[in-house]
Amino acid sequence: MHILLETGHLRLRQFQMDDVDRLVELDSDPEVMRYITFGVATPRASYVEIYLPRWFEIYARQPGLGYFAAELRDTGDFIGWFHLRDDRIEPDYLELGYRLCRSAWGQGYATEGSLALVRHAFETIRAERLSARTLERNLASQRVMQKCGLKFGGRFEYPQDVIGGRSPDERAAVKYALTRPEWLSRRD
Repeated sequence: MHILLETGHLRLRQFQMDDVDRLVELDSDPEVMRYITFGVATPRASYVEIYLPRWFEIYARQPGLGYFAAELRDTGDFIGWFHLRDDRIEPDYLELGYRLCRSAWGQGYATEGSLALVRHAFETIRAERLSARTLERNLASQRVMQKCGLKFGGRFEYPQDVIGGRSPDERAAVKYALTRPEWLSRRD
């Protein structure tokens, strides 16, 4: 098991194939998936055949980046995941993201894990720009981005191939971003 980061409460580690059932269980909660797939669960086969192999490829090709299982340090319980990856919409950025099980909501874990990845992005990876996006209606996720020092970067509409078959209103989203100079100035 390759551990990327540890925080006060969390351990972020690389995924392994035997994590598939944890991922399927996480994505089977319609509330967890409300702002991602409008409540539709991710099929197990998608994790086995597409997502986990893609994540393993990122680990090999881009050390320090990828999708990371989030576990509580004191119990080892799986609570979701975080990602730090190349931004698919704006290639000049790294993208921060997370998905946590409902039992982990409201406890500061999204902020704690995200702050650790922001620090990792700028200190270890030496990124110049970091972004995070969410649907406009996802106010909780926007608050996490703000707590991590990311600044509102504008509104946009997710393309249909990202959130397919939905109306433009349902695809309305926001971007938050942080640059290396902004991050460095906050640390002083």
